[in-house]
Amino acid sequence: MKKGLFAKKSISALLKEASDSKHGFKRTLSAFNLTMMGIGAIIGAGIFVFVGQGAAEYAGPAVALSFVFAAIICVFVALCYAEFASLIPISGSAYVYAYVTMGEFVAWIIGWALTLEYLFACAAVAVGWSGYFVSLLTDFGIEFPKMFADAPVIYDPATGWQASGALFNVPAMFIFACIGILISLGIKAASRVNDLLVYVKMTVIFLFIVCGIAFISTDNWVPFIPENTGVFGQYGISGILRGAGVVFFAFLGFDAVSTLAQEARNPQRDMPKGMLASLGVSTIVYVIMALVLTGLVSYHMLGVSDPIAVAVNALGPKFIWLRYITKFGILASLTTVILVMLNGQARILCNIAQDGLLPAAFAKISKKFGTPLFTTVVITLFGMIVSGLFPVVILGQLVTMGTLMIFAIVCFGVLVLRYTQPLLHRPFRTPFVPWVPLFGTLVCIFQMVMLPSVTWIQLIAWMLLGCWIYYLYGQKHSKVRHKAK
Repeated sequence: MKKGLFAKKSISALLKEASDSKHGFKRTLSAFNLTMMGIGAIIGAGIFVFVGQGAAEYAGPAVALSFVFAAIICVFVALCYAEFASLIPISGSAYVYAYVTMGEFVAWIIGWALTLEYLFACAAVAVGWSGYFVSLLTDFGIEFPKMFADAPVIYDPATGWQASGALFNVPAMFIFACIGILISLGIKAASRVNDLLVYVKMTVIFLFIVCGIAFISTDNWVPFIPENTGVFGQYGISGILRGAGVVFFAFLGFDAVSTLAQEARNPQRDMPKGMLASLGVSTIVYVIMALVLTGLVSYHMLGVSDPIAVAVNALGPKFIWLRYITKFGILASLTTVILVMLNGQARILCNIAQDGLLPAAFAKISKKFGTPLFTTVVITLFGMIVSGLFPVVILGQLVTMGTLMIFAIVCFGVLVLRYTQPLLHRPFRTPFVPWVPLFGTLVCIFQMVMLPSVTWIQLIAWMLLGCWIYYLYGQKHSKVRHKAK
């Protein structure tokens, strides 16, 4: 039993699998494509949705510092991801890295957590997309029924779960369905759409910053770090740290790039470039956007699902044109996030199924489209249900918790592999080992502690469900475990 739980994959076997272009994915993505996919996934919900929550509830204008702190964590994690992605260019991302270093059970836990990260992140972004879509319709004089534009339940830390009066979030379900269809048609088509939408959203961000700077009121930045209320995490230094946990959602995209390793032309060279370049560009944009946003309106007004819309509306009627352009650009931006994350989720489940831990149907690659078609359909339907029923706050914090756990294990995995297999050829090497991966591991765990207790309960419940599935199906059908015997 113990041997089976910790049975490991062979790196040589994985490299052979990665080179099988006849039965696998098509290698069409360049370093530029990977960078654009990373920017497409990173710049989205974090700055357009969760920055408002981070400022209003935790950090105030100092949410800009929350972004800096979260980015520092991500640099350490990205360096560890880059080593793994260049060493093992497989679409399974952290799931495969854990299989190689710590064995099957840890790999399954990571794979299940990745499902939490990507699928629920897509759902959270779809909910944010819905908020901006309804806001844009309102600008054109169209009132979308609130009954069909919100989650049927809401969560308040003080009062718990309550009914909202809505039935389900139709716009969120609609965009989820559209992206599911698109990524089913092939990675090349999805990449082209992503590139176009990235150009659109970067143009819109530039316009917002240039126009907004002239209307910044420095009074909105005073105090820059609001005084703590006496409750840990509500403003003050602890609020900045907790705010970093919330806006950490903003940086999830760089690890989604690692799921495209089997579709990169030269993964050993291009994967590190794509991850680190997209992370650097996005961090600069985030900090500037956070400063402009909190300078335009009081941070107390930003605790909504569409905080950028609040800021744009505050500019007045002279900038009515910017209101429309910005909201359209935000919709394009959030669309790219859903596209990249949902695409990554499909490939992770496909990889898990190839190991026998999920039914074989999830591992099938469509000969016509070169994509995991069945898997894409299943996760699209499930994602539509989640995005239609749950509020963005609950989804965002839960995703952040699961992601931090994954990042901690990936960083620790670099340490394990460096000491267990030091002679492996690593096209990219994480610098300053053991300090970089050790610090990455510890700071991710520390950031998990900063999140609310309700999020811990949700994470534990999700993990217990995953263990139950592994016990009932995974351990009995594991290909690696049977080989070990």
